[in-house]
Amino acid sequence: MSILIDKNTRVMTQGITGKTGLFHTRNCLDYACGQSTFVAGVTPGKGGQTAEGIPVFNTVAEAKEQTGATVSVVYVPPPFAAAAIGEAVAAELDLVICITEGIPVKDMIRTRHNMKNSNTKLIGPNCPGVITPDEIKIGIMPGYIHKKGSVGVVSRSGTLTYEVVDQLTKLGIGQSTCVGIGGDPVNGTKHLDVVSWFNEDPDTEAIVMCGEIGGTDEEDCGRWIQQHCTKPVAAFIAGVTAPPGKRMGHAGAIIAGGKGTASEKISVLRECGVHVTENPAGIGKLVQEIL
Repeated sequence: MSILIDKNTRVMTQGITGKTGLFHTRNCLDYACGQSTFVAGVTPGKGGQTAEGIPVFNTVAEAKEQTGATVSVVYVPPPFAAAAIGEAVAAELDLVICITEGIPVKDMIRTRHNMKNSNTKLIGPNCPGVITPDEIKIGIMPGYIHKKGSVGVVSRSGTLTYEVVDQLTKLGIGQSTCVGIGGDPVNGTKHLDVVSWFNEDPDTEAIVMCGEIGGTDEEDCGRWIQQHCTKPVAAFIAGVTAPPGKRMGHAGAIIAGGKGTASEKISVLRECGVHVTENPAGIGKLVQEIL
């Protein structure tokens, strides 16, 4: 099994006629069941056209009604991306995956507020996407490094996701689903959400959680793991601690009031029974050991 997406998922690309949306949709079409899973594109004013053989619609609601798509991936430019997410939420899609980087924080604050009573799940923004190996890829991750298996991966960093997956695959360890949640300060799905979904998935045997400095999401997830998770969890915290109030890497990697440092996160996770490595090159071996 998997979480969030599989070969039966039907996807629309918001911003499909743009250079970035078209390029990555083409790559997703070429991966596994992409030809049957990507069924619609959305670009206002370009309804009736096709892109890579996919019908283009003017609105998300129209694309959903005509094709049955329940998942959207957003490649819309930053000034308009929050509105694109809002349109998908208004159409009551099951899942929105926002790849766009650089969305104004105030736009995302408003979007998160408007989603309070929604059942739509949001992955991102500023994320690499989601992949269920050998079934479906939604986003910008390199499909060839993935292998189908039973380890769930969740990460704030896209490049660290690829590093973890590459290590696992080279050790013969496959993945159930890999989720890049993005590193922006205001985003949708958190580590805790994804870990809880993996915990409920009968075919996920172990979980890898990659975090970064800034915020308290990893600590919150660690405490949940201690109380509720029945599967072994391996973790790595990326990032060198910056001076107070300064940012390193992702927009969410901000140390404030002495909270959110790498050492603090590592300490809390270990206290909660999570297996932590401080060497990114050792993540694969750590997972091999806990399996």
